[in-house]
Amino acid sequence: MAGAPSDPGRAPVAFGRWAVPQLFGQLGPDSDSRLPALASLCDLIRDPEQLYRTVHGGFLECLKVLLEDEDPSIRAKSCELLHLLMGHDIGRQALLSSSLLPPLSQLLDDSSPSCRTNVHRVLNRLVLLPAGAAALLTLVPKLMLRLRDEEEEEVQVLLLSTISCCSRLDALPALASDGVSQFGRKLTHRNPNIRREAAAAMMALSVSKEGKRQVCKEAVLPVLVGLLQDEDVEVQTNAAGVVMYTVVLTPGKQQCLELDAVPVLLDLVKAEGEEEEDVARKRKALLLYSLRALTALAEASDGRRLLLERLPLLVRRTEDEDEDIRRAAQTAVRVVTWTP
Repeated sequence: MAGAPSDPGRAPVAFGRWAVPQLFGQLGPDSDSRLPALASLCDLIRDPEQLYRTVHGGFLECLKVLLEDEDPSIRAKSCELLHLLMGHDIGRQALLSSSLLPPLSQLLDDSSPSCRTNVHRVLNRLVLLPAGAAALLTLVPKLMLRLRDEEEEEVQVLLLSTISCCSRLDALPALASDGVSQFGRKLTHRNPNIRREAAAAMMALSVSKEGKRQVCKEAVLPVLVGLLQDEDVEVQTNAAGVVMYTVVLTPGKQQCLELDAVPVLLDLVKAEGEEEEDVARKRKALLLYSLRALTALAEASDGRRLLLERLPLLVRRTEDEDEDIRRAAQTAVRVVTWTP
């Protein structure tokens, strides 16, 4: 038995365990109720119990035909349903085990903007699983092409975030697709979300030796050092992370010293304040990255000289309540005060 729909754009929904099978039964190729059924499924799937029934009832494969439907509204709504399923771990696992990834990846070039956006939302949630990020590595070159041409800011954020997650597993696909240069252009975007994700993606690339080398070669360090003073703490943190990794190389040290990065990093180490837990956690990462960057810069004679002048600040951090910060500061002091 089905209840009357409160919205004419939605299909009536049966009670209890019959709801999901009933709605999926209306998704046949000759059915005129596919769109209302998909809309009702999108509402229904927000209930974890119904989501579980959808995944474990084998209904996910029914969406494969809909992803290839001629009607763009059907394709977009099907991707929206998948996006809602990706909000739960069992949904992400189910997608990886299904045959939906190939048709889904084809929709990256779909003519419908809403469909493309929903695809990016699906992929961005899928990479929350390491296995999901691994499965999308082969798609990174295509995602990089989409990033180059994309104007919609929400999609740029999603693309950068997805590529960043994939690059933490393997930076080579993004590096081979001109990643450092592309992300570098996004670092100065007016939208802080895009700056944040671009810096995060750059940090993922800079973990590898080739990534560090390209960061130095592409001359993006001046922009990154500037972002250390950004108004957004996450932008600052991600930029500090790139600097931390890059100054391991001698060219990275030289560039950062020429850019006068030491005083900026010391100001970040000095900064204190009472903050909410979430902000405090982000500032801890910023502080750790800054201390480690300063430690690497102290390996250069000019860096050591500058840091010896501000040694009391580093020493003060060796008494920090946080053990991680305390140990990072102790290492920095040891390197700064080292004598042959």
